[in-house]
This record gives sequence, structure tokens and C-alpha cells, in this order.
Amino acid sequence: MTQAEKTDLRREAGQRTRDGLQAAALELISQRGQDGLTLREITERAGANVAAVSYHFGSLKALCDSAIEHALERYLDAQMEALDSLGPTATLQEVAAAFAGPMMRALAAGGQDLAVMRTVARVGIEPPQGWERLTAKFDKSRQDALRVLKPNIPGVDEQELIFRTRCAAGMLNWLALSPSAPNWPRCRPSRSNGSSFPWWRGRFAGMATPGADWGAGLPGRTRQIPGDNGAGDERFAEGGTG
Repeated sequence: MTQAEKTDLRREAGQRTRDGLQAAALELISQRGQDGLTLREITERAGANVAAVSYHFGSLKALCDSAIEHALERYLDAQMEALDSLGPTATLQEVAAAFAGPMMRALAAGGQDLAVMRTVARVGIEPPQGWERLTAKFDKSRQDALRVLKPNIPGVDEQELIFRTRCAAGMLNWLALSPSAPNWPRCRPSRSNGSSFPWWRGRFAGMATPGADWGAGLPGRTRQIPGDNGAGDERFAEGGTG
């Protein structure tokens, strides 16, 4: 074996150790939170030694931050991949499925997938300082959504579409963090595996309910349903902030 081959093997082994530590940390964080988590617990779960944490990450906090950041990055990548696959003739339903799909699949799966997504949702609301490298991915995800939203919702300006996109992202985070989220696979399997996409389509369209006629009315206006408190939806559709 040449020296170069030995170097490659060491590099691969180091990457496996690093990946294993990140996976173990994320699993434990998603199960019980970061408070009280110890290096020993993570290294035992990963089958690594304590020194490996210092070598690859520098500290327990840096390892935990890296694990959560990596999970958030995977989520953004999945969302961008789905949006990138949409062509210029994509429907609003397809846009909604691409945008909400990664989160809704985690809700449908439950268990560890949901636990990880709940962790991602917490930091997605307000990423910690030092995560500026993900800013470009947040921006690209938003631009990908705008690219396919604009042909579907003519007459709505870009700032309004950005507002709706951010609202939809915020509602996805809220859904993952809601107390009822762990019950979705058992109680609402059809909603979590795709039939809720018309609801997300309505959020982009600015409609009050998924039962509305999406093509009716002025672009960006909320259709008020009798007996339905549409205050939040009106604000959502009109782009208000107060």
C-alpha cells in the first residue's frame, strides 16, 4: 500500500468517525434536548472515544451545533432539490408538494424522523449566530419557490410572494413543533402523506381554505368562508404585518 493510499484510508476513517459523532449527537438531541447531554453519552452511542470530539469539533457545544446545522442543511437540500425539479409549467399543487413535502414526510414517518425534524424546526425559526453559510441556501430555497410561484399567481408582486413563502415556512415549523405532531402518523396519515398539500397550495394562493375555488377572485385576495375566522388568512393574503 502506498503512502497516498494510507492517507486516503485515514481520511476516510476520520470522516466516518466525524459523521458517526454527528449522527449520535443529533439522535440524542432530538430525543431529549441538548441540556444535560454529555460527551460520554455521544461517544458511546457513536463507538468513538472522547478525544475524537476534541479532534474533529473542539468541544461538545461545537459538535451539537454542527449536528443540528447538518440536519437543517439536509432539510434545505431536500426542499431545494424538489423545487429545482419543477419545470415552468408546474402547478401550484406541485409547488406546494415540493415545498412542504420533506416536513410532511417526516410527520408521516414519525419516530426518529419526526424527532429530528422537530429539532430542525426549532433552529430553523431563528438560526444561531455563526450559521451565515446557510443564508445562501435559505435564499436559494426562497428564490426557487418564487420562480415557480410567479407563473401560478400572476398579479402578485414579489415581496408579497416572499411574505407568503415565509409564512408557509413558519407554519411548517409550527406544525412540526405542535403538541399534536407525534400523533399525526396514527391519527392523520392521509394528511401527512399528501392530501394536505391543497391546504399549502391555498397558503401560497392567499385563499382562506383548501375548499375554495383557487382560480376564482382577484389574485392575492382571501375568500371569506361563512363561520370561518379568516383574520389570519386575510393578513396572510394581503401581506400585512400588524
